[in-house]
Amino acid sequence: MSKAAAIKPGAAPAEGGEAPKKKGKLLVIIIAAVVLLVAAGGAAMIFMSKKHAAEGDEEDAPPAKEARGTPGAPPVFVHLEPFTVNLQPEHGEQYLQVIAVMRVEDAKVSDATKQYMPELRHRVLMLLSRKKASEISGPDGRETLADEIRGEANEVLSAAFHKPAKKKRKGKAAADDEGPVESVFFTSFIIQ
Repeated sequence: MSKAAAIKPGAAPAEGGEAPKKKGKLLVIIIAAVVLLVAAGGAAMIFMSKKHAAEGDEEDAPPAKEARGTPGAPPVFVHLEPFTVNLQPEHGEQYLQVIAVMRVEDAKVSDATKQYMPELRHRVLMLLSRKKASEISGPDGRETLADEIRGEANEVLSAAFHKPAKKKRKGKAAADDEGPVESVFFTSFIIQ
């Protein structure tokens, strides 16, 4: 006689008999409770947001657009390939090697910058090759150069955004010009 036949009706079930049924019911109850809590929390959030909107709560109002870029958005940088140029002679032959990064308003400007990169590189190379080592060796000279590169980039990109380019004024750095390029940073600057 087998063990299954040895079990008498009405006797206690072997391991795993009724216990899985109780576990299944308990699991269904827990899942139903979690779903109800999530639904109640979502409804409460919707109710609270509508209440604040109806009251005209200024904390929930979208912030006003800042003068540059989108508020709270991470910065967008465009890396430029290295530039190497001969500088204007002062004390013999000297050259400049520069690696720069431009901070731009948003990803749209970044895409446009890549599209206009040949023209931008040409203009920056022409700008750099007109410089003397003495003009750009100090911190002030480098800042002025960064502003001039920014101005050149904004002139080039004005075509991408169909905005008329602002003309540079004599004796003024290009930093006064507005445009989609916010600033230029040098990551390497070598004069030899």
